[in-house]
Amino acid sequence: MSSTTNVQPINDVKAPVQQKSTTLNKPQMPLIIGGLIVGAILMIYLMATQNVVQPLLLVIGLLLGFTLFHARFGFTSAFRRLMSVGNGQALRSHLLMLAVAVTLFAPILAFGYSFFGDDVSGYVSPVGVSLLVGAFMFGIGMQLGGGCASGTLYAVGGGHSVMFITLLFFIIGSTIGAHHLSFWTDDMPAFEPVSLATSTGLGYAGAWILSIALFGLIAWITLVVERKKRPPKMAAKPSATGWKRVVRGSWPLFAAATVLAVLNALTLMTRGAPWGITSAFALWGSKVAQFFGIDVASWGYWQGTNAAALESSIFADSTTVLNLGVILGAFLASTAGGLFKLSKVNGKNATASIIGGLLMGYGARLAFGCNIGAYFGGIASFSLHGYIWGVMALAGTFIALYLRPMFGLSVPKPKDSFC
Repeated sequence: MSSTTNVQPINDVKAPVQQKSTTLNKPQMPLIIGGLIVGAILMIYLMATQNVVQPLLLVIGLLLGFTLFHARFGFTSAFRRLMSVGNGQALRSHLLMLAVAVTLFAPILAFGYSFFGDDVSGYVSPVGVSLLVGAFMFGIGMQLGGGCASGTLYAVGGGHSVMFITLLFFIIGSTIGAHHLSFWTDDMPAFEPVSLATSTGLGYAGAWILSIALFGLIAWITLVVERKKRPPKMAAKPSATGWKRVVRGSWPLFAAATVLAVLNALTLMTRGAPWGITSAFALWGSKVAQFFGIDVASWGYWQGTNAAALESSIFADSTTVLNLGVILGAFLASTAGGLFKLSKVNGKNATASIIGGLLMGYGARLAFGCNIGAYFGGIASFSLHGYIWGVMALAGTFIALYLRPMFGLSVPKPKDSFC
C-alpha cells in the first residue's frame, strides 16, 4: 500500500482535496507529548483514587481508540455503503469481529472467567417497541451526525471539529432518553430477553455454532449483492510500511476487527461486562442536570443498580474511563500520523450534527445501547436483541440516505470510489 497524505475526512462533510505526497506527514511531537502527559496524569489519578480496574480500563480504552483511528473502523460508513451501493467489504469486517468475539465470549460467559473474581455477564436485553424505535432512530442519527458512538469518540480524538457538536447533543439526547426510558420500557410492549445460549437450550457451544453459521450466511449474501451490483471498492488509505505501520499507517480492516474483538473480551474479563459507550453520556448529562437543580434521581433510569453511579465520581464509572481512553488513544494515533487538525464547521453540517446527536443519544437509551453496547456487545453476548438492533439500524440508514443531501452530506454513488 503506497504512502500518501491524501486523507479522507472521518465523516462525510466535504473537505478540501489535499495534495498527494510520497511521504507521510511528520509526527506532531508537541501534541504527542501533551497527550502522553494528560494520559499519565489521568492514570496516576485513577491509581490513587480508584480501584485497580479503572487504570486497566483506561489502557484498554487507549488501545481501542488507537485501533479505531488507525483502521478508520466504521459502523456508520459500513451500513451506508451496503445500503447505498451494495458494497459489503466493511460489513464483512464486522462479521469477522463478531466471529472472533463470540469465540472468546462463549467460554468467558459459560465459565465466568474474570481477572478479579467478579461476576461476568453479557448484554442481553428485551425485544420490544423500545428496541425497534431506538435502533431505527440511531440508524438515522448516525448517518446525519457523521459517526456512530465509537466513531464520534475517535473522530473527536482525531480533531474533527463538527463531531464535538455531535458529541454534545449525543449527551443531551441520551439524558433526555434516560428521563423518558420508563415510559418506553414499562408502558410499551416487549418480550423477555432472549439469549441464543441460555433461552434456547443450545448452550454456549450450540449458540456459537449458530452464530458462526449466521455470520457466514450474511457474508455470503453481501457477496451475492456485490456480484450483482458491482459496487466500487474501498479506496486505499495512507500508510507506512513495515513495523512503522503499527503506529503511523492505516491498519487492514481484518486486523482491526480481530484486535477490537480481543479488547472487548478483555473488557468483559476486567469489569465483568462488555465494552459500552453511551451509558456514560447519560451519566454526564444527568450530573450536569443535577447540578442545575433537576431531580434526576427520581427518574426511573436512575433507580436500582444505576443509583450508585449518579452519586459517585464519574471516574468511578468504568464506561466513562473507557470513553476517555478511546478519545485519548485516537488523539495519539492521529498525532503520530501527523493528521490531527481541527476542521471547519458550517451551518449545514452543524445542523446535521445536532439532529444526529440527539437521535443517537435518545435512540441508544431506548435500544439498550448503541452500535457498541447493543450491536457489537449484544451479538457477542448471544442476545437476539443485538441482531434486531442491526436490522433496524440498517432500516434507519436507508431512510437517512434521502436526508443526507439536505445537509450537504454525500451519498455514495455506483461509480464513486470511497474510503
